[in-house]
Amino acid sequence: MIRKYSTTLHGHRTSFSLEPAFHDELKRIADARAMPLAALLREIDDARGVEGNLSSALRLFVLQWLKQRAGDAPLN
Repeated sequence: MIRKYSTTLHGHRTSFSLEPAFHDELKRIADARAMPLAALLREIDDARGVEGNLSSALRLFVLQWLKQRAGDAPLN
């Protein structure tokens, strides 16, 4: 089931929709990188450019992170 989450990015409130498993993994990634979840979300948002939406960018980031951890792909 997809849930809606809210955050503040660069002083503006925004929301994104994710499955809880993706949100949980984002929290684990933030912990592994010793950073707040909000900082990780800002980093991903900044890197996505104007194309695509935040929810998709977050899912793709998690996928890339997990693939890199498994040794299947370099971390971009």
